[in-house]
Amino acid sequence: MLKAAVIIPVYNHGTQVGAVIRQALQLALPVYVVDDGSDDSTHEMITSIPGVRVLQHAVNKGKGAALLTGFRAALLDNCNYGISIDGDGQHNPGDVKALLAAVHGDKRCIVLGRRQGMEGENVPWTSKFGRKFSNFWVWVSGGPLVEDSQSGFRLYPLPEVMELGVQARRYQFEVEILVKAKQQGIDILEAPVRVVYQAKGERVSHFRPWLDFWRNSAVFTRLIIARIFRTF
Repeated sequence: MLKAAVIIPVYNHGTQVGAVIRQALQLALPVYVVDDGSDDSTHEMITSIPGVRVLQHAVNKGKGAALLTGFRAALLDNCNYGISIDGDGQHNPGDVKALLAAVHGDKRCIVLGRRQGMEGENVPWTSKFGRKFSNFWVWVSGGPLVEDSQSGFRLYPLPEVMELGVQARRYQFEVEILVKAKQQGIDILEAPVRVVYQAKGERVSHFRPWLDFWRNSAVFTRLIIARIFRTF
């Protein structure tokens, strides 16, 4: 039986995360919010909402580390799938149904929320370029050929993903896990989901183009080298 929990990693998302959590709670699933060392009003916001299960890192460890913390907690509650949703209001938690509908029978798989409307006027160029860049290098690294490898709205099979040995602990976790999953024979599917990009000045983003580009490049280089040596 598919038993899923929602995991929302947050870092200084105090102005948006409240609405995301309340919508997620309407799904009647366990909701874990992982505060990854926020130093604004985020922690006070999430602890004021009844029904949410709050986990906290004392210092910022990265999105991947926050997801893993949420996965571990969900496993302890006997959940066998984890649904990741970003805390910035970009995703509509109601689209969880599309991710769940993509799972057929007993086949264990990862389902990516393929974001629709990525050509909208409020979508930053870094997101448009980054998605194409990431899609290509995930495939070159030995991962699946997908349309939205950077989507943070996903369905993960637990405990399988905990055993993949993913090394990245920040945003790069989300691309490395696709490569490792493909190598271990885990299917990666996609389902269409809506996306909302707030106007510049309203949107909360911790993406740092040059630093994260360097981190992405370092992870892809490591994965490609590992793929080459496996062929010998």
